[in-house]
Amino acid sequence: MTTEFNEIMKEIKDSETIIIHRHVRPDPDAYGSQLGLKYYLKLKFPNKKIYAVGETEPSLDFIGTFDDISDAAYKDALVIVCDTANSPRISDERFDQGRLLVKIDHHPAVDQYGDINYVNDQASSTSEIIFDFINHFNDVSIIDASVARVLYLGIVGDTGRFLFNNTTAHTMRVASQLLTFPFNHNEELNKMGEKDPKLLPFQGYVLQHFDLNEKGFCKVIITKEILEQFDIAANQASLFVNAIADIQGLKIWVFAVDEGTEIRCRIRSKGIVINDVASDFGGGGHQNASGVSVKDWDQFETLAEALNNKL
Repeated sequence: MTTEFNEIMKEIKDSETIIIHRHVRPDPDAYGSQLGLKYYLKLKFPNKKIYAVGETEPSLDFIGTFDDISDAAYKDALVIVCDTANSPRISDERFDQGRLLVKIDHHPAVDQYGDINYVNDQASSTSEIIFDFINHFNDVSIIDASVARVLYLGIVGDTGRFLFNNTTAHTMRVASQLLTFPFNHNEELNKMGEKDPKLLPFQGYVLQHFDLNEKGFCKVIITKEILEQFDIAANQASLFVNAIADIQGLKIWVFAVDEGTEIRCRIRSKGIVINDVASDFGGGGHQNASGVSVKDWDQFETLAEALNNKL
């Protein structure tokens, strides 16, 4: 850790412009780690130009906003990508236009696309890593509530409010330090959990149309027709991937949404490794939370069969 952190900080100090990316289909940890790093660096280096870029997710807009920058900004810039396992998933394809590329991530190290790569797959989240990065340079004293707030939300998001098995004693220590800063964490968590009232009938559909077998494998299939029936977008449907998580006997589940050009499958499990199956189908992720896209419903059934066979 010490070597990579020091190398990254040296490059930051040597750069006048730093551009921070993260993955497509962003989640709270993508937002939290990216914005947390930006806000921290702006406090530490107020004279540098520091940007955070990428498409937004409306349900997470309360966390923060992003920068719209020209291609020219990448000239001689240091580019840092947070929370992204492989380069095809990086939001904003200009990530390779800078002078140097840094990867900071907590997913298994499959694609080491950076000139400098720091990956800790034992960390609960990349937001936790960003706090460790700040702490490594004894800079906790210079950060403020804006940094603490977004890092806390990132950790909460990737640990499922500390319910997932990636929550460690270190995770809780980091969270407790972040809570010493003056932001209203209850209010922020309420915002994170809020859903548009028009989405709740769809949640009812999910709870009435899951397909659970006797082994503990469950499928949820959301077709284009269902999205149209409830007048919701594919990204809104994905918010309900854990709607069935409390079902007794559930061990592995896949939540599949037809996004038009592909079927996006979000895979979750309780203590069973499933990212190997995701990898076999061209996806990836964590041992108990992964994702993959398939081309049609026939390929989806092949994926479902492979997941069922894990049991």
